[in-house]
Amino acid sequence: MFKKVGLIALSTGLVLSGGGLINADAAKKEGNISKVKINMNGPVENVIYMIPDGFGANHAANYRIFKGQEAVWDSHIKGMYTTYSANADITDSAAAGTAMAAGVKTNNGVIGFDPEGNKVKTILEASEEAGKSSGLIATSTITHATPASFASHVEHRSNEIEIARQYIQESGVDVILGGGKNNFVPTSEGGKQTELNLIDEAESKGFEFVETRAQLANAENVNVEKGEKLLGLFADEALVPEFDRVETEEPSLAEMTETAIDALSQDKDGFFLMVEGSQIDWAGEENDAAYAMHDTKAFEEAVQEAIEFAEQDGKTLVVIAGDHETGGMSVGSATSSDAAADILKNVTATGGFMASQLTEDRLNVKEVVSEYTGIELTVDEVTTIQQAKDTKSAINKVLSERAGIGWTRYGHSAAPVPVFAFGPQSDKFVGFHDNTDLPKIISDAMKFK
Repeated sequence: MFKKVGLIALSTGLVLSGGGLINADAAKKEGNISKVKINMNGPVENVIYMIPDGFGANHAANYRIFKGQEAVWDSHIKGMYTTYSANADITDSAAAGTAMAAGVKTNNGVIGFDPEGNKVKTILEASEEAGKSSGLIATSTITHATPASFASHVEHRSNEIEIARQYIQESGVDVILGGGKNNFVPTSEGGKQTELNLIDEAESKGFEFVETRAQLANAENVNVEKGEKLLGLFADEALVPEFDRVETEEPSLAEMTETAIDALSQDKDGFFLMVEGSQIDWAGEENDAAYAMHDTKAFEEAVQEAIEFAEQDGKTLVVIAGDHETGGMSVGSATSSDAAADILKNVTATGGFMASQLTEDRLNVKEVVSEYTGIELTVDEVTTIQQAKDTKSAINKVLSERAGIGWTRYGHSAAPVPVFAFGPQSDKFVGFHDNTDLPKIISDAMKFK
């Protein structure tokens, strides 16, 4: 069982007992945890930077309908910001990640360098220079563009084996959790590294290595203040979509976030943690509305972990900001003006998975869709899917229309995206910004030189 660790203010006013830290789970069950009164102008010791990849304003609106009530971030809306890159109105995740990490525009595909090829310092690296611990979490490969932008420098995002090498051999990151094990082990062991075994090297440098949910739960006592570190690689490539996590040994994004906070919060100098909900973006690229909503739900559960810690700690700034919007999502589709995203709650598989379950003649369309969505297709909808060249896209289109969700493209868009923030100095995010402003505001809040 995952449990809370860290400095938690109890209603008695006590945090430590003679035997050490009071058990937070027991306190929570007894209702003894109280929120610290946060000084909005007070110091920021910790930052949890949460990035729902591909999440725009209409994602937020549809998710509110899907959930049936406000999301945890809704009451913390601060502003909007632009996302264009140095060489394109529509950014990719590498350029967006570099802007959000280092406050510098760069070209699409580039990580950690400006357009002239100069290495740029990231907010994570600045945090480490200030003596703080750091962590990276993602549901993609941990070497994917967004997390890589905070702790590596490569000319192109595709060089994930070099990103992995930099994580272990050059960066000071203390907690690394996500997918992408293949990028850390040599080809002789089924991986992608030419010769290096970065997992062995990480263990020699004090990392505890875990690769299942149960092992992560048992790593709850990792203490970075003592020089301990944590490397969790839970899949050879990306983690499974939230739909499929019930049948896997992979941890949830919330569980990874909770464990990382437990470890990093032991550092008396504070910490910087980046958490990415990676697959909201992939759902948008496939125009898969149910996939997008369910992975947004998984991301919200991780945000809840961060905000609960911030409420108890009083010196933690939580920033929630997507790197760009994906899919041109709308509330209301071309065929329906109704907003009905709540019907997606019962969907249990991606459109791609449902397409893979169809027989060659596609005569089982109605049965497959009913099994995984609870939706009974009309004759016209069945015919549309049966006759489509791309059955995955056809299924996603039908379900999106049923949910009243529209799409304009299968890639990123140039739409401005919202920024949410909670904790001390969070009002600094009020207004209309550019993505390069976000790390500068964070740096200012943490009083970095």
